Amino acid sequence: MDCMLPLEAVWLVLPAYLANASAVVLGGGTPIDFGKTWRDKRLLGDGKTWRGAGSGILVGMAAGMLMNHLAPDTYGTGAGSLLIIFALAYGTLSGDMLESFVKRRLGKESGAHWPIADQVDFLIGAFTCSFLMSFFLDEWGINDGNWFLSRFTVWHVLFLLAFTPLLHYVTNVAGYLAGLKKVPW
Repeated sequence: MDCMLPLEAVWLVLPAYLANASAVVLGGGTPIDFGKTWRDKRLLGDGKTWRGAGSGILVGMAAGMLMNHLAPDTYGTGAGSLLIIFALAYGTLSGDMLESFVKRRLGKESGAHWPIADQVDFLIGAFTCSFLMSFFLDEWGINDGNWFLSRFTVWHVLFLLAFTPLLHYVTNVAGYLAGLKKVPW
C-alpha cells in the first residue's frame, strides 16, 4: 500500500469531516424535525438542527473550495467541483440524519450509543452522494469522467472506514470534555 494513501484519503474527505464536526459545534436551535413524531417516536431528535445542517454545509463547502484552490483539481474544475464539494458536505449531514431516523425507529434515544453506525454514517453518506453526483456530472458532460472513481480506490475507502471510527472516538471525547456533547460517543 502506498504510504501517501492515508493522507490522500483524509484530504479527499476533509470537507465531510469538517461538515460533520461543525454541525455539532455550530448547531443548536430549531430541530429539523420540528419535534414531530412518527409512530410515537421522534423523527430525528433535538440534536439535528437547521443551524447545524446549514453550518455544516457552509463549512464543508468553504473548506473544499479553499482546498481546491490550494491543490487545483482536487475536486475537479468549474461548476463540477462546486457540486462535488456540495455533495460531500450535504451527503455527510444526510448520512447522519438517516442514521438518526433509523436509530429512532429501532427505539434508541437521541444520544444513545450505537457502535460503528454512529462513527461511519456521515462517511457513507458523503461517499454515496459524491459518487452519485460524480456519475451524473459525467453523464451530463460537466466533468470528464467520474470524479469519485478516479480519486478513490478500494484502499482509500477501506482505510477511511477503519480510521474514521478511531478519529470519531477521539473527537467525541474531546467534544464531551469541552462541554459540546452530552455523551462521549
